[in-house]
Amino acid sequence: MIEEIQKLIDRYHAWLKDKTVLRRVNDRYVEITTPYLDRHNDYIQLYVRRENNRFVLTDDSHTIEDLRNSGVELSSPKRESLLTITLNGFGVKREGDALVVIASPETFALRKHNLIQAILAVNDLFYLAAPTVRSLFMEDVESWLELHQIRYTPRVKLPGKSGYDYLFDFVIPKSTARPERILKAVNNPNRDTASGLILAWLETRESRSPDSRFYAILNDSDRVPSESVMGALMAYDILSVLWSKREEMVEEFVA
Repeated sequence: MIEEIQKLIDRYHAWLKDKTVLRRVNDRYVEITTPYLDRHNDYIQLYVRRENNRFVLTDDSHTIEDLRNSGVELSSPKRESLLTITLNGFGVKREGDALVVIASPETFALRKHNLIQAILAVNDLFYLAAPTVRSLFMEDVESWLELHQIRYTPRVKLPGKSGYDYLFDFVIPKSTARPERILKAVNNPNRDTASGLILAWLETRESRSPDSRFYAILNDSDRVPSESVMGALMAYDILSVLWSKREEMVEEFVA
């Protein structure tokens, strides 16, 4: 099993390298086009400049400006707090509307990874425009857990085998009746979000108890996730929970 998982991770790293494209923008910046897709199915792009012996990586304000242009209002205290918590979880700073990390040559790969993960997380948190939903899906899941008095720790960062950290939304601790349960709220279940969940689980599962379980809570309010997405998650022992059927999971989570 370990050898099989190692081959999958090596294959992922090879794919990441092959699909990453660099382009010089001007005398200061290099554009990095990554293989990760945003909510418009466009490749996520980062911009890097060198300052003495360190590197500054930024999304050039694209993530937040795109959300605002799509009608997502970020000014409420709850949403500002959620955005800040998400960025802090990846060590990403907000300078105006730009998402920024500072890296040394030694930490460049890790900081780049963290910035991409933050962009993906923010995109998913605010996937739907404000007129469409009353609250963020993350808030809905949190409120549901609290409604049923399900004990949890929010926004838990777990170390991956590669040395990179991965942020999970909720961890329900082990009890005498149930093992540790790790939860991820997925507002926009698609191939790319499924790939991200699979990678995070492959990277972190060896550091958890052998009986730990990983649940993907999938928002099916707008559309039902495809069978290919559900099947891919199942193939890697990720348990899918449709939001419309969440009440069926109360006993599993509350114990």
